[in-house]
Amino acid sequence: MIEARKRAENGETGYSYEYRIIRPDSEIRTLRNTILVAAREEDGMAHRTGTVQDITEQVRTDEHLRQAMKMEAVGQLTGGVAHDFNNLLTVMLGNLELIRDKVEADDSLKGMIERGIKAAERGAALTSRLLAFSRKQTLLPTAVDLNKLVTDMTDMLSRALGETIEIRTSVPSNLWKCLVDGSQLENALLNLSINARDAMPDGGMLNIEMVNIILDDKISAAQAEVDLGQYVVLSVSDTGSGMSKETLAHAVEPFFTTKEVGKGSGLGLSMVYGFAKQSGGNATIHSAPGDGTTVKLYLPRSSAQNHPAASSAPASDSPSARGENILVVEDDPEVRVLTVAVLSGLGYEIAEAGSAEEALDIFHHCATIDLLLSDVVLPGAMNGPHLAAEIERRSPVTKVIFMTGYAEEAFSGGAGADESTIVIQKPFSKADLARTVRNLLDDGIPRSQPTPSPSAVH
Repeated sequence: MIEARKRAENGETGYSYEYRIIRPDSEIRTLRNTILVAAREEDGMAHRTGTVQDITEQVRTDEHLRQAMKMEAVGQLTGGVAHDFNNLLTVMLGNLELIRDKVEADDSLKGMIERGIKAAERGAALTSRLLAFSRKQTLLPTAVDLNKLVTDMTDMLSRALGETIEIRTSVPSNLWKCLVDGSQLENALLNLSINARDAMPDGGMLNIEMVNIILDDKISAAQAEVDLGQYVVLSVSDTGSGMSKETLAHAVEPFFTTKEVGKGSGLGLSMVYGFAKQSGGNATIHSAPGDGTTVKLYLPRSSAQNHPAASSAPASDSPSARGENILVVEDDPEVRVLTVAVLSGLGYEIAEAGSAEEALDIFHHCATIDLLLSDVVLPGAMNGPHLAAEIERRSPVTKVIFMTGYAEEAFSGGAGADESTIVIQKPFSKADLARTVRNLLDDGIPRSQPTPSPSAVH
């Protein structure tokens, strides 16, 4: 302000400056003073006129825009890296598993292989969290019974949190089902619970509550930062140390953490927030020093009446072929070689292609293709969902499984693929691939494929 006045005294016709005030109700507002300096009179005096403008909302909007642009930039970088990184992890994990299967007597060699597998799995988990925060993961939403999910996780949460933390849950009898990816919701609840544990080093209480909520007016929807509609709210609260205003302002930013170096990635809350937003809901955080923290997940209500039954896994970890033919489509040659090796080792007859166009040519000349196993991201004009739609048109009995490490725009429908879509996430284990293939081939009903998005896939 002093500098602005000096400029005015040196002949400038006006100046402005911004400052903050604290109102009697303790609310902080940002104001802007704009001063116009009239020409000097004969007595040497300059006349000033001005305005005072409350620009608090503008400042907040600008800050939100900067944060959104920062998140978008990091998200785009994450998506590009995740695609290549997950392919690398797929090759590493798969080859380590193939080597492990051939090693019999050398226990020390087995130990090294197991450590390599665990490291690859940790890398996959980190990439998954990055994709979750940036809202670029492939979600498989189903009608989830939140009561059952929380009840089934209670024992596992008790072991993870320790004896000094009491877990209390509410299980309302009339709770709606929510439309979310069940496995990602489990990860979100686990992350929130572990954060709560870390905030209660001397013990405390973790409360998990669920409630139905109808947001039918713009004010209530705006407060929750969601669209009008019906939601199931999952609330996770603790009696821990809480967060200051400064910490709370950065809580969902990627890699922000108050933990010691090596104690946390800073992706827990950002992953939960990104997952909730991508699912069509939101996550809100309320916290204060000494008052604990409450995180509420607004999850959209499902219109389905019955929870879809999960496929029962075969007794064998790696069930083998029964004379089926599989067409593998993958543009990364290392991933393709690995996938073909795993499936061939299980006894399947394999045809392979590096693009959708090549796959259609092979499909045209093959007598029977029982299953299409395709990467989502493919070079050229056709991506995986495009290819699946064309093959389904030619042969409705051919079943489809998608492989993906990152496929932000490959499926239509906003939040991701629909309930009929079978997707295996990269990097996948040999056992996961074997079970997914065998379960679908044993299912006598062909799965309808998602409508491919016209958008280009990066």
